[in-house]
Amino acid sequence: MGTRNSLQLARRMAALEPSATLAMAARAQALAASGVDVIDLSVGEPDFPTPPHICAAAEAAIRAGKTKYTPAAGIPDLRKAVAADYTRRSGLTVTPAQVVVSNGAKHSLHNAFMALLDEGDEVVVPAPYWVSYAELIKLSGAKPVLIPTRIEDDFKLRPEALAAALTPRTRMLLLCSPSNPTGVVYAPDELAALADVAIEADLAVIADEIYDQLVFDGRQSPSFPTLRPGLADRTVVVAGVSKTYSMTGWRIGWTICPEPLSKAIGNLQSQETSNPCSVSQHAALAALTGPQECVADMRRAFEKRRDLVASRLAAIPGVRLPEIGGAFYAFFDIKAALARGTNGITTSAAWCESLLEKEHVALVAGSAFGAEGHVRMSFAAAEEKLTAGLDRIARFLGA
Repeated sequence: MGTRNSLQLARRMAALEPSATLAMAARAQALAASGVDVIDLSVGEPDFPTPPHICAAAEAAIRAGKTKYTPAAGIPDLRKAVAADYTRRSGLTVTPAQVVVSNGAKHSLHNAFMALLDEGDEVVVPAPYWVSYAELIKLSGAKPVLIPTRIEDDFKLRPEALAAALTPRTRMLLLCSPSNPTGVVYAPDELAALADVAIEADLAVIADEIYDQLVFDGRQSPSFPTLRPGLADRTVVVAGVSKTYSMTGWRIGWTICPEPLSKAIGNLQSQETSNPCSVSQHAALAALTGPQECVADMRRAFEKRRDLVASRLAAIPGVRLPEIGGAFYAFFDIKAALARGTNGITTSAAWCESLLEKEHVALVAGSAFGAEGHVRMSFAAAEEKLTAGLDRIARFLGA
């Protein structure tokens, strides 16, 4: 008999990359645990506590014994609240049957890819892109087709670039606005131009709108299926409570899509994970139906931080960044620094490693987002922490 290892990993695992953001956060945490004064600006997580009324709802759910299995697609009241909230804010009427509540928006994305994509299908993904998109697509058996965008265009996908990327195997377009990692917000007419291409090519669309309430300067961030008649029949909206209500650890996200697909996603989830956490669902219900001042307060704080970060980075010679219209990220160009090759540093990953080692600031390399020569900085941190971090970054860049 042969000596083949019975626990040999499947081929899909060999192609799977770990999350670069979580890896950098782990490095920063380990360094801080050793006593080093680390400023971690790597992870996209609001630094505010979950609002008290949401926590109180979770405590009440526990006391009431709401700790058992729920319907796999989520408790009816939460699905109803998601549908009502989306209808109110977008103007597009959806029903609770179109909603599936999952274990975070990442799980929602996985569900949509698994339900829609077959082996060899292609998904157009504008780069820079969130680190998990390509890996989740590959796990479904499909192929991510990464389309570079330019900082001169604020990293926005142009309709002619989308049309040029299409092949007979193109099945889907994936968009994120407001964007992780760039903080860029597409204007309604820019999204509509992409919608026209998607309709003409008969593409499914995944619209990741997890940051849709974190927009600045009075901008609009319209929901993608509202832009053209018929778009709702081909679009899956992904959202959740993590960013809007500072509930990252509660793990509640959802999809909104046509009812037949929603039913299929619910069936898939029933086999893979069953329901999301019952207590977290009741907390999310309180988030959507309770006071919303907390959302406005956090948005104002992020906008103020955006102003600080954008002005400081723009003042550093050689650094370029797009207009940050939402979310809480600055994605800036360090190509000038890399071109100097100081200490042999010629990649964004090596630059971030050196910044962490020498200045004890944790950022994420742009290569993880499909955009070498850039780095991502989260400004979901207190202003004094951001100021100290920016001082160190400027010093590292020789400004």
